[in-house]
Amino acid sequence: MGRLRVIEALFRYPGTGRVEVARITGLSRATVSTLVDDLVKSGVAVESDALTEDRAPSSGRPPVLLSLAPGAAYAIGLDFGHEHVRVAICDLSGNEIVDEWSAAEVDWGPSHSFDLAHSLVSRAIERSGVCRERLLGVGMGLAAPINGITGELFADGILPGWRGVSPVQEMERRLGIPVRLENDANMGALGERKFGAALGANHLIYIRLSDGVGAGLILDGKPYTGAGGLAGEFGHVTVVSEGLICRCGNRGCLETVAGSTAVARLLERSTGQPTDVHRMLAMVRAGDRGAIRAVGDAGRAVGQAVAVLVNMLNPELLVVGGELSAAGEALLTPLREAIRLHAVAPSAAMVRVVAGTLGDRAEVLGGAAMLLDQAPEVLAHQLAASSAA
Repeated sequence: MGRLRVIEALFRYPGTGRVEVARITGLSRATVSTLVDDLVKSGVAVESDALTEDRAPSSGRPPVLLSLAPGAAYAIGLDFGHEHVRVAICDLSGNEIVDEWSAAEVDWGPSHSFDLAHSLVSRAIERSGVCRERLLGVGMGLAAPINGITGELFADGILPGWRGVSPVQEMERRLGIPVRLENDANMGALGERKFGAALGANHLIYIRLSDGVGAGLILDGKPYTGAGGLAGEFGHVTVVSEGLICRCGNRGCLETVAGSTAVARLLERSTGQPTDVHRMLAMVRAGDRGAIRAVGDAGRAVGQAVAVLVNMLNPELLVVGGELSAAGEALLTPLREAIRLHAVAPSAAMVRVVAGTLGDRAEVLGGAAMLLDQAPEVLAHQLAASSAA
C-alpha cells in the first residue's frame, strides 16, 4: 500500500521532491526514500535535478525531483466510428507515440471491423517498439449506448449489424490484451480533459455532435456514467414533439435536428445539391448564408437542450466536439446565446463554452486516458508480484 501511495503521488504530481511525497502520502521520509529507491531501480520512476534560470551554478546541488518514467507503462486507445477505426498508443506521461487510422464500414461489419482493429493495433505496437508486458490494456470506444455493468451493447438502430456481438470478448480474443469498453462521448470527455480543451476542469460536459449526438460527463473530477453506464444519451432528448422519427424509435430527438448528417441533409433539401458534412462545413467557411443558418439553428437547439444540464449540474465548462464543432463560431455563438436565454442566469454566466481542441482524435485519446488512470494500481501490483517472486 505504501508503494501504491508513492506511485499515485508521482502520477498526480510529476516533478515532486521526496519531502513533498512524504507530505502527500503521510509516510515517513525514511519509508518514502526506501520506496523511491526501489521504484528508480526498477525503472518505474526517474530522478532529475531541479534547474532554474535564477539558480547560480555555485549554489550547491539542486534538489532532486521525481516523476514516473514515461516508458514504465503504455495505454492503447481504440475508437470505432461509423466509418473509421482509429488506434493510438500513449506512454505514461500522456505522450502520443503512434496513431493509426483506416476507413471502414463499421455499422454493418463487426467481424471485419474487429479484424481491422487487430491489424491496426498490432501494427501500432510494432511501430512503437513497446514491450507487451508494459501495456496496461486497450480502452475501446463505440458510438452506441453501453451497459457499464454487463458490457451489453445497445446496437438497435445505431449499429445495425452488431446485435448480439460482445465487443470486449471479440477484441480480447484477437489481441490477448485486456480491453475496457466505453461509449465514445464518455471517451471524448476523458480525452479533452487529459489532453485538450478541458485540462484541469473538474465539472465538465462534453457534447459530441457527429452523425449521432451524445454527452460525456465529468462531475467533481470523476467520470459520471449513471447506475448502468448509460448516462449521457443526450441526443435522444425530445426537442420537437412532432418532429422526425429518430433511429432510436422516438420522435423529434435532438439528433434529428443537430446531428451533423441531419443538418447536412436539411441543407441538401434546401439547395437541391448533394451535400455531405464536409461540403456543408466548407460552405460555412466560405460564408454561405444557408449553411451558416443551418448550423446556427442546430447550435440553438443544442443550447436550449443543454441549458437543462447547465441548470442541474452547474458545470464550469462545456466542450463541443465531433464533426460539427469544426463549424466554429457559426455553431458556438448561437449555442451560447441559447444557454444564456434558457438557463438560470448564475449558472449560465458561470459555464464557459468552447470547441474541443483534439478534433477526431478526442475519443481515441480518451480511450488511452481511461487506461492511464489505472496505471498506479497496475504498476504497484506488478512490483508487488515481482518482489514476492
